[in-house]
Amino acid sequence: MNLTAEEVRKLALPVLAFVLLLAAGGALIWYAQNVLRMENQQIVAARSERVQARERLSRIAEEEREVREKVEVYRRLKDLNIIGEERRLEWVDAMARIRANRELLDLRYQVERQRLLASVPGKPANVDFYSSTMKVELALLHEGDLLGFLSDLRSSGNAYYSAQRCSVARTGQAATGTSLVPRLRGNCAIDLITILDRAAKA
Repeated sequence: MNLTAEEVRKLALPVLAFVLLLAAGGALIWYAQNVLRMENQQIVAARSERVQARERLSRIAEEEREVREKVEVYRRLKDLNIIGEERRLEWVDAMARIRANRELLDLRYQVERQRLLASVPGKPANVDFYSSTMKVELALLHEGDLLGFLSDLRSSGNAYYSAQRCSVARTGQAATGTSLVPRLRGNCAIDLITILDRAAKA
């Protein structure tokens, strides 16, 4: 089909408009695809940030729980007077009180010099564990006296009491009808453990 010059002139404007609209449509499609791709990237980034934020919050909650537990342990140790310098006067008072309450006929003890058990690195300062060994000798009417003594000593506070060894032996004394005669003798080595928090001291 042959077109005359006049027909070509009449078709030129619609063809040009068609080409321009086609180009504009292609540009719009390209722009929309780019916008969609950037939006998808932003959604992926936002999801990743949300996951990271949840993980951070979970870690913070876990760390907060651990700190609360450690603070509670520290508070209990502080209430028991285990943290801080040795309290030898309180130990003497506790032994006298136990002897009177238990009506122990003979109670002798000696506390050895304090020694360093362990030093645990910490921030901002180390935590040191000290021990003083108490050697105890006491007269017993029966084995229950020794168990009661150890229980009272442990509940008295002022240190953590760790019995290293205890032995019970017969005294060989015969019972008399007029008075109570201790027929057993107990010997114990008990570590009195205290904790010195260098950071708290400072």
